[in-house]
Amino acid sequence: MSNQTKTVRVEKPRGTRDFLPDEMEKRRAVERTMRKIVESYGYREICTPTFEHLELFTLKSGEQIVEEIYAFKDKSGRNLALRPELTAPVMRVFVNDCAVMPRPLRFYYFANCFRYERPQKGRYREFWQFGVELIGSDKPESDAEVITLAYTILRELGLDFELHVGHVGILRNILKGIDAETSSKIFRLIDKNKIDELESFMLNSGLENVYDKVIAVIQAEDIDSLPDFAESDVEKLRRVCELLDVCGVDYSVNTRVVRGLDYYTGVVFEVYAENLGAQKQICGGGSYRLAHVFGGENVPSTGFAIGFDRVMEICSPEVQKPLKVAVVHANQLEESIKLATKLRKELRNVVVVTDVMGRSLKKQLSYFSEFDFAIIVGKREVERGYYTVKDMKSGKQEELELEELIEKLFEKTSAWQKEQKTN
Repeated sequence: MSNQTKTVRVEKPRGTRDFLPDEMEKRRAVERTMRKIVESYGYREICTPTFEHLELFTLKSGEQIVEEIYAFKDKSGRNLALRPELTAPVMRVFVNDCAVMPRPLRFYYFANCFRYERPQKGRYREFWQFGVELIGSDKPESDAEVITLAYTILRELGLDFELHVGHVGILRNILKGIDAETSSKIFRLIDKNKIDELESFMLNSGLENVYDKVIAVIQAEDIDSLPDFAESDVEKLRRVCELLDVCGVDYSVNTRVVRGLDYYTGVVFEVYAENLGAQKQICGGGSYRLAHVFGGENVPSTGFAIGFDRVMEICSPEVQKPLKVAVVHANQLEESIKLATKLRKELRNVVVVTDVMGRSLKKQLSYFSEFDFAIIVGKREVERGYYTVKDMKSGKQEELELEELIEKLFEKTSAWQKEQKTN
């Protein structure tokens, strides 16, 4: 019998991706921009488990969601699920740990989520969401803040997009008293813009009078043309829009934006980007009440989630690469490691790399040809107490003592970083 081990090439699971360094640098650059903006508004990061009790998601979205997510039993027979989104986990945290904290609470998150669906462009089985939740206020200014925050992030990233703002509460009041299954079907048809099918369904359901009101709302071209039977909701939407104007936000009022989820209660919004085909929505959110579903009080909240992967399809961030310094040597390995260690301690935001392949000095310089500088450590340099610094772009060399070398690299690093910021 042969003891030779059989090798098998293992591919990544369907609907997932590997990100190599160049792509990860772009993703991290976008992520840093998002984090910087939300933190400037006072939002603080929250992190929840990758898997939760399945009940958390069925309570929020119904039993049918089990077919759309990664649900499983653990070794003790507990029903668990990989998180398909992050609003429900954040609200669970609020109910369990934050209910007595002063309000409003401003949380943000950035994490991977999972859905078992057919992969296509911009839609994966593992995907990333960046979002915020403002918990504890139902005032127009809270809605306006969250919408402005999403708008500011996407503008800062240089994306071409449209922001549509509506108020789902107007339609919810019209449909009050209608059974949940029928009203959910109506919302789904509006959300998918299937107006002919909506008419047929409502008329066949004996909802002629209600249908006229629904059509009056979804065909309104602006706030002033909305019917007067939803005065309080219309005034709330009007006030939010006034505050968006104050913030310089470019938006359109769109009463067909209904965010087909049952827990949305008031102002809602969606963002559509160019060059994404059918999957053009990159952000969505609104005001909702969900805490009571998980055993807490009926607390108002407003939030949004940005589809990070869709953003990356159309975003081309400028990646500020660090200054890269190679410490190369001619049979002076220990001395080159000592110098590299010293430089890493003395210089911030600088990459310092040494050879670990046992190459000759010539081959080291060839391998590090794309670096900014190479510091040559040879027997002569060690004996005389100086180092040869080579500019890998121009080929110029100069000899410097250790303190001069650190000072020189610090100056070059500072100048390089200023140039990067300018560009």
